[in-house]
Amino acid sequence: MKTQYATAMSLDGFLADTENSLDWLFQFGDGPGEDHARFMEDVGAIAMGSTTYEWLLEHEIRPGSEQQKPWPYRQPTWVFTSRRLPAIPGADIRFVRGDVRPVHAEMTRAADGRNIWITGGGELVGQFLDQGLLDEIIVAVASVTLGGGAPLLPRRIVAPPLRLKLVEQFGADFVHLTYEVQRATPEG
Repeated sequence: MKTQYATAMSLDGFLADTENSLDWLFQFGDGPGEDHARFMEDVGAIAMGSTTYEWLLEHEIRPGSEQQKPWPYRQPTWVFTSRRLPAIPGADIRFVRGDVRPVHAEMTRAADGRNIWITGGGELVGQFLDQGLLDEIIVAVASVTLGGGAPLLPRRIVAPPLRLKLVEQFGADFVHLTYEVQRATPEG
C-alpha cells in the first residue's frame, strides 16, 4: 500500500493556469485513458482538495443540468475543506478538515491494502508530505508552459531528494515521471 500523488502538470510545473483552468490539458483529448484505468484498479481511497472537488462539480458532474454525469469514482473519497460544500447523492464522499494524520489512518483502513491517491491540490499533498505520509509522486508532464498558476507542490524537497523510479513517454506530448519520496534517516 502506497500513498501516491498522481497528477498532470505543465513543463514549467503548474497544475492549473492563473485562472484555475485546465483547458491547456484538455487540448490533448482524453489523455491516458487505459493507463489511468489500470492505476485506479489499485486505488482503495482518494484524498481530494476542495478546489478540485468544486472543479469536478462545475465541469464534469454538473448537478441539476441536462448534461449531469455521475460521480466518477467508486472508491471512498475524503474532501479536505474548511467550507460547507454540496454532497453528491449516492457517492461515498466524506468532508473533513484539519490534521491529515487521523484522516490518513481512516483512509488506510478503508483502502484495505490498496493505494491512497491524492488528487488535486499541491498544498494538500504538502500536508501529507510534511507528516511523512507521502510515498510516491507520479506526474505526467505536458508539452506546454503556462508561466504561472497553481504549483505542483509548494514545498522544498532537497535533502533527501526524491528518487526517480520510472520514466515513460506517453504519446508525443507527455512524459510520465514516478518518484519515490525518501525519508530522512536519523544520524547516529
